[in-house]
Amino acid sequence: MRRILSLALAVGALVVASLGDASAAERRCGWYANPTPGNLWLIDKDASWTITSQGEADGPDAAGADKAPDFNPRQFVETNVPGAGYGYGCACMTVETDAGNQRIRKVFAGDILPLARCRADKSLPPPPD
Repeated sequence: MRRILSLALAVGALVVASLGDASAAERRCGWYANPTPGNLWLIDKDASWTITSQGEADGPDAAGADKAPDFNPRQFVETNVPGAGYGYGCACMTVETDAGNQRIRKVFAGDILPLARCRADKSLPPPPD
């Protein structure tokens, strides 16, 4: 019995340790934009959140920025220079934020959504130009 209890405690400790930063995670959905090189934003009902900024001009890039979803060409509106690949889509991401600075500190995961979902969401501002 003592052995089972020790095993249960060890497994519990591993579960708590694996949650780590995830306890601060929140799911945010909105316009996902790449307006210019090195810049990624998520614009939801609360703020325009910076994920990465060119040359980290506005602070450090989010940890796990590589976990942000890749844009889906069929769910992407190109803006700026035609053919350059800059524009916006719609996405949900699981992130840790710094609300005071409107920055995403860490990206845990993300999914591209149909543009229609963001277009229909009345809580969102208009998409970025």
